[in-house]
Amino acid sequence: MTGIRERVKKFMQLNHMDHESIDIRSECEVFLKDMQNGLDGVKECLDMLPTYIPMTDEIRLNERVIVIDAGGTNLRVAVVYFNDEKKPVIEHFTKHLMPGVSTEVDRVEFFRTVADYLKPVINKSNAIGFCFSYPTEVLPDGDGKLIRFSKEIRVRGMKGQPVGAGILNALKNAGYIEPKSIVVLNDTVAALLGGKAAYSKMPYDSFIGYILGTGTNTCYIEKGFNMGKLQAAGKNYDTMLINMESGNYSKFPSGKIDREFDETTVNPGQASFEKKISGGYLGGLVFTLLKNAAKVSLFSETFKENIEKMDTITTIDANEFLHFSYGDNLLSNLCSHDQEEGQNDRTTLHYLIDSLVERAAKLVAINLTAVIIKTGRGKDPCRPVCITADGSTFYKLKNFRSKLDHYLKIHLNDELGLYCEFVEVENANLTGSAIAALATLS
Repeated sequence: MTGIRERVKKFMQLNHMDHESIDIRSECEVFLKDMQNGLDGVKECLDMLPTYIPMTDEIRLNERVIVIDAGGTNLRVAVVYFNDEKKPVIEHFTKHLMPGVSTEVDRVEFFRTVADYLKPVINKSNAIGFCFSYPTEVLPDGDGKLIRFSKEIRVRGMKGQPVGAGILNALKNAGYIEPKSIVVLNDTVAALLGGKAAYSKMPYDSFIGYILGTGTNTCYIEKGFNMGKLQAAGKNYDTMLINMESGNYSKFPSGKIDREFDETTVNPGQASFEKKISGGYLGGLVFTLLKNAAKVSLFSETFKENIEKMDTITTIDANEFLHFSYGDNLLSNLCSHDQEEGQNDRTTLHYLIDSLVERAAKLVAINLTAVIIKTGRGKDPCRPVCITADGSTFYKLKNFRSKLDHYLKIHLNDELGLYCEFVEVENANLTGSAIAALATLS
C-alpha cells in the first residue's frame, strides 16, 4: 500500500495537484491582499460586493414576509415571521426546480417561472426577501444586477439585469398589481444573518456566513471606512455585510488537471476556486483526474477501459466510494474483478480522491483564516468568531471536516491565536432573507 501511496503522491506532484506544496501562510497573505483590492475596486480581484445591509440587533416580530431561496438545483418559497420569543416560524413552504438547471431558458421564462412559484403566497405579504445565490451586484435600493451565473445554471440574456425588478414585472404581467418591495441578498449573507439571529445570546465576537455545497462563497462584516470603492457612501455605514464571491477567487495555484477540467465546464476561466472544492464541480474534477491517472497506468487495464467509457462522474459518486470502497457503487464497480488488481484499483482511487479532499480542506482553511484576520476579531477563545456554515459538501464529504479542523487548529489557533466556531442553523437562508426583508418595511 505504501508503494501505491507514493506513486499517487508523485503523480499529483508532477501535475501540480498536490496539497503539500501549498503554503498556508503565504497564500493567506495573497488572499488578504486580494480582499482589500476588491474592496477598493481593483479589477481582476475578488468582487467583494457591498450588500448595503448593516449589522443590526433588532428584528421585527409577528410580521410576515415572503422569502425565496434560489441556489443550486432547487428554488424554495415560504412565508416567514418571528414570534414573541424571536423564533422563526416558517409557513407555506414549497420546493421547486431552479429554472435553467435541466435546460437553458431565457430571462423572460426565468422571471415568469419564479412568479408562478410565488402565486400561492403572493397575498401573504408585500415584502419579499430573495436569497439569490449567484454573483450579483446589490444596489442601494435593495435590488441586484446579475454579474454571472455559476453552478452550471443557463439563462440567456440575464447578465446585468435587475433581478428584483424582473420578478416584480413578471408578477404585474400575471395580474398582481399591488405594490411589492423586494430585497436581493446572497445565501452567505442570509446564512450570516440567520446565524446571528439563532445565536443572539451567545458572546460571539463576530459573524461569518460560509457556504460549501454546490458552490462556495463567504460573507463577513466589514467596517464602512474600509470600502474604498464606495467612496463617500461607505462612510454612512459603521459596518456593512460584504458578499465576497470567494468562489471566483483566482490566485490559488492551479495544476494541469485543474486547467483541463476547467475547459470542460460551461464557464471556462471563471469560478477557479469553486471548481477545486465545491460539490457542483468536484466530481468532474475527480473524473478528469482519474482519466489522467489511468493513462499513466496507475490503474488496471480493466479500470482504464471502464473509465474511458464514462462521460463523467458526480461528487456524490466520489463520496459514496470514499464511504464504501467495496460497496455497490459506480467507482467500485469500475475496478478489476481480479482480487489483487481490484484491491490496488480501490486503494489508488482512495488516495487520489482523498488527496483532492485534503487540498480542498487546506484551501478552505486559507479562505476562512484570511477572513477572520480581516475582521480583527476572534482573539479571545471565550469569544470566537461564529461561522454559520451551510452546504452538503461541507457536512457530508468524507474526511473534509476533520482535515479542515486540523488546518485551522494548527494555523489559526496555534500560530495566530485566533478562534472560530462552526454552527449549523436550520433554514438559515430562509430566516436570513426574512430578516433582510423585514428591514425594508416602514
